[in-house]
Amino acid sequence: MPVPWPAVTDTQDRGRLGTVLATLLAPILWGTTFITVTEFLPPGRPLLVAAARVVPAGIALLALGALSPGWRPDSWRRTLVLSLCYYGLFFPFLIVAVYRLPGGVAAATSGVQPLMVALIALIVSGARATRIDIVVGIVAAIGVTMVVIQPDAGFDVIGVSAGLAAQACFSAGVVLTKKYPTPPNRLADTGWQMVIAGVILVPLVLIFEGLPESITATNLVAFAYLSLVVTGAAFLLWMNGVRKLPPTAPPLLNAAVPVTATILGWVILDQTMSPIQLIGLIVAFGTISYGAVIGARSGRAAPS
Repeated sequence: MPVPWPAVTDTQDRGRLGTVLATLLAPILWGTTFITVTEFLPPGRPLLVAAARVVPAGIALLALGALSPGWRPDSWRRTLVLSLCYYGLFFPFLIVAVYRLPGGVAAATSGVQPLMVALIALIVSGARATRIDIVVGIVAAIGVTMVVIQPDAGFDVIGVSAGLAAQACFSAGVVLTKKYPTPPNRLADTGWQMVIAGVILVPLVLIFEGLPESITATNLVAFAYLSLVVTGAAFLLWMNGVRKLPPTAPPLLNAAVPVTATILGWVILDQTMSPIQLIGLIVAFGTISYGAVIGARSGRAAPS
């Protein structure tokens, strides 16, 4: 699966390579979500975790974006749709999956993202994936499954359904981000998306979960990390990459999410890694490399 890395010969090549690496950093950061949620946050509160991720990050990005012209969305419809895809629906579904699925099964659902992106792109814009894209997508799904699912992993119908729903929402966001025109103020536009999601999620937290009786200093640090780094910074990097790279590249780079989650579980939580998982890691690294090469060779740097 790994293919030779393209030679970097000019400024445009270096720019594309930089975009690929910056985009890859986003799923690496997202891969830390699983250990952060399960080890450092109050259990059983998916709506609270989702709201706490988007509200501080959204306010911070909106404040930064307001320093430049065009901080109000030029299309509220686009902003609302992307807000639901990336945050308002994706986060609650994802956190439900993280809480309910042991053994890394929650991370495994991200392996279907390349195939979901291809299907949604066909429905939305009529873009047909090539045969090689479909084959690589299937290989990516198999590799990710081998990485994260252990023999004793439990399957929960609600958890699996939530995980797949989360990936469907995220995949729709990837396709629509590529389809919609680039907003004039990307900082503010991303901030608006998060703030809108917060407006939806905060009342749901109060209605269905309520506020926790106590919040520890560890909880606060974990919430801040998830919001400002894993959400605010990572999504800026990701959406910039989605706009600039070929459509097939970002979903393959997203295989870094379960790979990161598995490696962290092995290093920090002393989880064992089976031979099948090691083979899956090699396959996953191959699909990530393939996605990176596609981006570095074919991606066209868009105007900033």
